[in-house]
Amino acid sequence: MEHHKAIASPEGMKLLGQVRDICRRFPEVSERVDAFGHTSFRVGDKPFVIMGESGGTASLSIKTHLHTQELLLHQGGYTKTPYVGHHGWVTVQEGGPYHWPEIESLIEEGYLRTASKRLVKAYQSQEGMAP
Repeated sequence: MEHHKAIASPEGMKLLGQVRDICRRFPEVSERVDAFGHTSFRVGDKPFVIMGESGGTASLSIKTHLHTQELLLHQGGYTKTPYVGHHGWVTVQEGGPYHWPEIESLIEEGYLRTASKRLVKAYQSQEGMAP
């Protein structure tokens, strides 16, 4: 079994750049690479997106509501993320094609699920959403 390594492939770097651009919109998000090479986007110390690479193929996992997870698993293109799937995490089918409007919406859901009430309110007022 090959372990994940830091994202280095051209495809992985492109995917990371696109996810990074989405995550930059959210207040107080940080990006970290852990000892296993996973890149995570976090609010506080809590991740809402985790990426990795194995065998030259990048993976993208997103924290969702359990109901959203169930819908995504039935529609296809997503799997339950190992170890954390019981908390609503889904992994986007590796290699794409990626449906970016849907992924962007899922990343936003993950952020809103993870962020403090103060940050959710700040984000919603910045986006002109009702709290």
